[in-house]
Amino acid sequence: METTHMESFLNKLSFTSITIATLTLLLLYLKTPQIFINPNPKPHQKFPKSTCDFTHRTFTTINKHNRRIWSTKSWIQTVHSFTIQFQSLQAQKFFSNNSRILVVSAGAGHPVMALNNMGVNDVSGIEVVESHPLVRRADPHNLPFFDKVFDFVFSPYLERALFPARYVREMERTVRDGGACVVAVEECGGKEVEEVVKLFKKSKLLEVKNMTLGGERRTNIVMKVVK
Repeated sequence: METTHMESFLNKLSFTSITIATLTLLLLYLKTPQIFINPNPKPHQKFPKSTCDFTHRTFTTINKHNRRIWSTKSWIQTVHSFTIQFQSLQAQKFFSNNSRILVVSAGAGHPVMALNNMGVNDVSGIEVVESHPLVRRADPHNLPFFDKVFDFVFSPYLERALFPARYVREMERTVRDGGACVVAVEECGGKEVEEVVKLFKKSKLLEVKNMTLGGERRTNIVMKVVK
């Protein structure tokens, strides 16, 4: 008797489940929007090959993108601040328009453009992220250059280096004897400057100067590479 009752209960449960499933499928069918596919698409209409092609996006060339960025007030002002710094260093004969210059941690390329605008032809800018055409991708802790190939090496953001000692060692390695290494750090003085100078093992201190670069107050430290 108990077995018969249990079988009856299971049958009712199965019937109820089937009914609910059927009604659910029917409801989904009724609410599913109809999709119209044009049997004769126009030549310019294409089915997307992937999710990347699904939404139309206007293609912008790199040159057009760069021109838009380089024309902004922020970009122009930042380049101008680097130009003022480089003009002062050039006046002190640390480099000339014929010098071979390396900018380490060049960011988006403001210092590279400043040097180019001044007439320096041989400028290499490197950063962990490429910003074509001003900056190429490279590890500042392992520079892809031979020893003593540059006359002047500049870094505007030394404090951002993961390994400052190795970073500075690579700068010194790539500068010829008698050339200059210039680094900029957050504005500081006294002991902080001494700590930066200690990172240089083959150079002597020539100048420490506070200035504004890219809207930030920074301290410029000029080192001359010796034999």
